[in-house]
Amino acid sequence: MNNRYQALAANISARFGDALEQVGTAGVPSQQTVIVPKEKLQEVCQVLRDDSDFAFEILLDVCGVDYLGYGDSEWETRGATDSGFSRGVEREVIIPDADAQYDAQRFAVVYHLLSVSNNLRLRLRVYSGPNNPPVVPSVVDIWSSANWYEREAFDLYGILFEGHPDLRRILTDYGFIGHPFRKDFPTSGNVEMHYDEEQGRVVYRPVDIQPRTLVPRTIRDDNRYAPEIKGGDDSG
Repeated sequence: MNNRYQALAANISARFGDALEQVGTAGVPSQQTVIVPKEKLQEVCQVLRDDSDFAFEILLDVCGVDYLGYGDSEWETRGATDSGFSRGVEREVIIPDADAQYDAQRFAVVYHLLSVSNNLRLRLRVYSGPNNPPVVPSVVDIWSSANWYEREAFDLYGILFEGHPDLRRILTDYGFIGHPFRKDFPTSGNVEMHYDEEQGRVVYRPVDIQPRTLVPRTIRDDNRYAPEIKGGDDSG
């Protein structure tokens, strides 16, 4: 970590004390990541924007994260799995029971900040807690660029932003059911559209794609595997 980011970490500790948790970022030593309790999000963001020691004038991005199954062996990428990616083929309840609660760290919102004045970047992470639906405060009043970013996170992850002036879907269709980037959402979706000749319009129907387990494998059927030449001398 270079001197500028060491100074940033020290300023964050001095200003907020133990209220925030600073964590390292693998592979990006100059990138600071700070975990902010959601009840302090707006207060912290206001200081990070207005205090000259920070001066994060620009909110570059806001994105949702679903940590369901995070760290499980099915998400290893160094080799093929032996059971397939079950989250993509096993249908789950897309709209959970209203009384159900989530793991406190299942859903998070990540904010990427830029200080042009100080040439610094900062990443904030806020967990939504066990709320169903997940809710975090909106930062639209602090950075107006958060407006569409928060709508996108709501649309794709179902995370609500308390205080947002116009929280509605921005990418999916009207009447869309569920949130496509949640890890319990089926990769084939729930409904499909087609044009009905008799009705003269586009209509919806349940998706008819058959789920399948995607276990990587290669089947070759050519002369390289013919019994009469298998194990033979291929030097010539």
